[in-house]
Amino acid sequence: GDGSKLGIQISYKEQPEPKGIAEAFTLGKDFIGNSNVCLILGDNIFYGYDFSKLLTNSVRKNKFGATVFGYEVSNPSEFGVIEFDKKGKAVSIQEKPKNPKSSYALVGLYIYDNEVVKISERLQPSSRGELEISDVNIEYLKKNKLDVVTLKRSFAWLDTGTHESLLEASQYVSTIEKRQGIK
Repeated sequence: GDGSKLGIQISYKEQPEPKGIAEAFTLGKDFIGNSNVCLILGDNIFYGYDFSKLLTNSVRKNKFGATVFGYEVSNPSEFGVIEFDKKGKAVSIQEKPKNPKSSYALVGLYIYDNEVVKISERLQPSSRGELEISDVNIEYLKKNKLDVVTLKRSFAWLDTGTHESLLEASQYVSTIEKRQGIK
């Protein structure tokens, strides 16, 4: 619905068929207008001290270009992976690689300047027939306009895209609520 039952206004556009995450920018370009944009995947949960402050600082810092977030995982081949040089600068991005170049996954949280719409419009579908978000990030990396913030172990990133990971996330949230007495 439009959110009126909740006292808010919601506007949205449906993706008629799965054609990739990056299609969000071409479908949503009328909503985006001339603004910068943040994309958060709906099956991600983030938890950590000062996380809101981290996001606010990232938005303020990034007026031109893109900011993505990395998190060290034990199963990087299931995600988009970011490789760093010895100085910690991002040098490559791979989408679900068989032989990952690092253990840092890109989490489902992206902040982009308005150029993301034009970049997405120029993308060609991958072998999966999708407009890949990794291809958007690679374009920013090529232009030296990609900032990568690595989330520390004090943060929790839960990708709930499978039944098992959804169960694990539910157990984690339940534990935090019980032990800390917060929602």
